[in-house]
Amino acid sequence: MRRPRSVLITGASSGIGRALALAYAEEGTHLALIGRDETRLAETAAAVATKGAIAKPVSLDVRDRDTMNAWITSADAQHPFDLVIANAGITTGLAPDALAEDPLAVRAIMATNLIGVLNTVEPLITPMSERGHGQIAFIGSIAGLRGLHHSPAYCMTKAAVHAYADSLRGRLERRGLCVSLAIVGFVKTPLNDSITAMKPLEISDRRAAEIIKNGLAHGKATIAFPWPLYAAAWLGRALPARLYDKIMARIDANVPETKERVP
Repeated sequence: MRRPRSVLITGASSGIGRALALAYAEEGTHLALIGRDETRLAETAAAVATKGAIAKPVSLDVRDRDTMNAWITSADAQHPFDLVIANAGITTGLAPDALAEDPLAVRAIMATNLIGVLNTVEPLITPMSERGHGQIAFIGSIAGLRGLHHSPAYCMTKAAVHAYADSLRGRLERRGLCVSLAIVGFVKTPLNDSITAMKPLEISDRRAAEIIKNGLAHGKATIAFPWPLYAAAWLGRALPARLYDKIMARIDANVPETKERVP
């Protein structure tokens, strides 16, 4: 894969998105950075600029289809994107004694983690295909491989993103586009810091960004890490469902309910 010169990253104000922005910040590279927190986004842009990249931060809500489409289409016309990374996401879950998630929280996470991904990628499929080159990257999760009892809606959204990435790959790669899916384990970010649970093999957001960037540079279809946790998740998929449920029921976890709501 050739070095991308124009990159779009959503969720760039913190966590993996910010780390990816810094990882791709090189002399002469154009970075379009989308996030909702203007202050943190400006800090990311300033850090990117010190490394010689040209940062274009914009405060947008990935849930807003019309605004996302208009801005991305305009930005792509000015500096055609070589790489788009659909990273923005939130989490939600259940307290140990809860039975079901708040329907409003469920719809909020669907709006960001799934609809927000579509709003990021859809405006670029046609122009990138017409150019015959480029890369679309999705940030998924090991939680998308098999349902977790403490985060049903989050697992659902990530499983949907995985399926969408896999479905696009075969069609778009015939047009010269590379489609990659990062299946990520525990990464130390503000998002994950709110979760009370075991976090085996947790790594820094900087290290996660390095792994993702390296995998994208090699055109990998799947970038899964850490390998031991990924392998364990695949083993879980092979187990009988009720046995898997009994094992997971022994694991304590408390995932706060998101305060986000669909506008």
